Amino acid sequence: MAGTRYVRYVIVAVFCLALVWYINSSAGPTTFSGSTSQPATSKPNAVDTTKQASGSVQGTTPNSNGLPPAVVNGPRMNATFVTLARNQDVWEIARSIRQVEDRFNRKFNYDWVFLNDDEFNDEFKKVTTALASGKTKYGKIPKEHWSFPDHIDQDKAAKVRDEMREKKIIYGDSVSYRHMCRFESGFFFRHPLMLDYEWYWRVEPSIELYCDIDYDPFKFMADNKKKYSFVLSLYEYVETIPTLWNTVKDFTAKFPQYVAKDNSMKFLSDNGGVDYNHCHFWSNFEIANANWLRSQAYLDYFNHLDQSGGFFYERWGDAPVHSIAAGLMLDKSEIHFFNDIAYYHVPFTHCPTGEQYRMDHKCHCKPEDNFDWKGYSCLSRFYELNDMKKPEGYEKEQN
Repeated sequence: MAGTRYVRYVIVAVFCLALVWYINSSAGPTTFSGSTSQPATSKPNAVDTTKQASGSVQGTTPNSNGLPPAVVNGPRMNATFVTLARNQDVWEIARSIRQVEDRFNRKFNYDWVFLNDDEFNDEFKKVTTALASGKTKYGKIPKEHWSFPDHIDQDKAAKVRDEMREKKIIYGDSVSYRHMCRFESGFFFRHPLMLDYEWYWRVEPSIELYCDIDYDPFKFMADNKKKYSFVLSLYEYVETIPTLWNTVKDFTAKFPQYVAKDNSMKFLSDNGGVDYNHCHFWSNFEIANANWLRSQAYLDYFNHLDQSGGFFYERWGDAPVHSIAAGLMLDKSEIHFFNDIAYYHVPFTHCPTGEQYRMDHKCHCKPEDNFDWKGYSCLSRFYELNDMKKPEGYEKEQN
């Protein structure tokens, strides 16, 4: 009896093995994710090069990690994401890339430029390349763009930092923060890697995008003749820019031809330009036209500010510097508020007002976290300047 049962088990086992062999032989060859073979859906516009360029450009990664191609048809703009980061920021910027790719770029595959005042290491390149769907490019910032200019009095600058540390002014004693603000104000758009692009989208470590973006903001900017955009606006720390507005007024007196006729002065000043109300667009998010920043008007503006020494004798941020330039030198119609790009950068959140929009675009932000209509926000001024109707339900988000 036991022998008969054993024979039955053997027959069943042989039959099962034969069936598995038949199925595998009929299915054809299998390519696993770890295979060195390239999948059919390799990224568009990938460049097969791993050479390291000399100087301030560290090369372009070929993007051979097999991410799917763009799923939205049509031409792309000459545009890129741009990130200023250091090697130790790798996991914070990885989070940001994942946010941008999931909510937008997996459908469009735009490039990504990473800039650093030091050389990027292999880990940073490997991680960021694996996450990005477009080409990734890595560049080192020239020393002259990340150092004290010759005209700066080092003793005076050090004294200012000591005083700001005593007053507990945020980043008041930081040298690197000042270099960053100066670089973002006057140089990033002139880096050799950035010269290939007309449009840029600035992305910083540890940001979050809360809603799907189903259209191309770069194309929207171009089609609607926009040159600068924002999602958050607020008041700058008064202690960091005591002489900035007077320096700007000296500039406009010297170059009145650069001031646009239909500008945004009412966003920047409550008394026709006599004083600055400290409103600015928060520049850790920007989608803008790099050619505008490369214009003679903006370069003259930056050089005038730079010569005054305010980046080091005070603590001028790139946000008010960009905002004042856009507010005075661009027509107000050339500045756009991206209400539909829901965004977080510590500690502020832009969450679109309107439940139906949030549902339609799969948003995961909390409406009560929205900064737009709080007392420290400057968005109401922008709406009033442009005669825009505030969205339904904004009153509930004012407190």
